Amino acid sequence: MNNRLLKFASIGKKVTMGLAGLFLILFLLVHLGINLTLIRNDEGEWFRAASGFMGSNYLVKVFEIVLGAALLLHMILGVILWFENRMSRPVRYFRTNRSDTSFLSKYMFHTGVVIAVFLVIHFINFYFVKLGIVDPPPGVDTHDFYTMARLLFTNPVYSAIYIVALILMGFHLNHSFQSAFQTLGLNHNRYYTLIKRMALVYAVVVAAGFILIPVFYLIKY
Repeated sequence: MNNRLLKFASIGKKVTMGLAGLFLILFLLVHLGINLTLIRNDEGEWFRAASGFMGSNYLVKVFEIVLGAALLLHMILGVILWFENRMSRPVRYFRTNRSDTSFLSKYMFHTGVVIAVFLVIHFINFYFVKLGIVDPPPGVDTHDFYTMARLLFTNPVYSAIYIVALILMGFHLNHSFQSAFQTLGLNHNRYYTLIKRMALVYAVVVAAGFILIPVFYLIKY
């Protein structure tokens, strides 16, 4: 009976993590669409309008809470499941290269940690400024996120960190996309190849889209 309860709890955590992951996957497309307005030749008019709407609309503020909860839940469950998998196999395989586990699956936790660290940096530079926890750069208005973004992306060090983090996030998203469908039982053999292709296209488009922004600013400025 206890084994059944443990198995049910483990499945429940995986399903919850998968649902939270799918929610974040959808949000990234919205976030990418807004961020791509940074490269419009309009001195930040569209981006400032989008930022102003996101900062003043009450529905968006509620969405931010839901998004934050989903992100935190996804990370916590990821850590718990990783430790549970490690504890279930305390003795490491002697020949790890014979494992059937995919490369992306093996390093999901590691890429997740890198992404989490990057998100903390990202929040400090933008979201915490919005909340008034962190001061904006000298001479920049608290709500002028266009100027903040331009200052950051014209910094080669920050842009390099951003690009590396986004490449790793692309690998993470590729596997997460497939894993979410598998966990929710939506990976029928008939659609498996399609899901893999969709995951690859999604990961490449999202990662490349975000990377395009610092590359654009480094070239332009």
